[in-house]
Amino acid sequence: MKVCEIFTSIQGESSYAGKPCHFIRLTGCNLRCRYCDTTYSYTEGFDIDLKTLVSEIQRLARYRLFMITGGEPLLQEETFELSAWLMKQGFKVLIETNGSQPIKTIQKHATIIMDIKTPGSGMAEFNDLTNIPYIKAGDEVKFVLTDGDDYIWARDFIRQHKFKEGVEVLFSPAHKMLDPQKLSQWILRDGLDVRLNLQLHKIIFGETMRGV
Repeated sequence: MKVCEIFTSIQGESSYAGKPCHFIRLTGCNLRCRYCDTTYSYTEGFDIDLKTLVSEIQRLARYRLFMITGGEPLLQEETFELSAWLMKQGFKVLIETNGSQPIKTIQKHATIIMDIKTPGSGMAEFNDLTNIPYIKAGDEVKFVLTDGDDYIWARDFIRQHKFKEGVEVLFSPAHKMLDPQKLSQWILRDGLDVRLNLQLHKIIFGETMRGV
């Protein structure tokens, strides 16, 4: 498989924000979102066989939380085998996916954090809405919002598509594109039961540092 980077940091997004976490960022993405902040993961990385990667994980693992991200990790078949191995070792596994790839074959005990792309991303046409029935309790759905139009689109989407009870819905303002205060006011105005999702790692480490 091709890995862009492996690092340990504070989880910056999702309902797990603030927790120490090991990250495995895989190389390659089939989308090109306007606000992408990891464009280096499109092509950068190194080839590694799963056995060697497992040895590296065993060497570095200090915490029980792992996130497999990208890029788009579901483009690589080994992602499924890797997540299965991590779960068998007793790790909590998060898989962050852009919502364009099928999730139904992912091991049921992994937590899926799935984007639903808004029009402002430029990639909304690639949303695979057949994934929605496979989003289970404990999974998370994330909308990255660039402006008020994106907010209205996402608000109407969650009202139309009812997620299972126990699915966390995240509204995230695109960095330097949407004021978090405005987004907070809209959420409260409309009485939405969603989680405001800020990029905590950027607040802590800055906007350009990698490996955090």
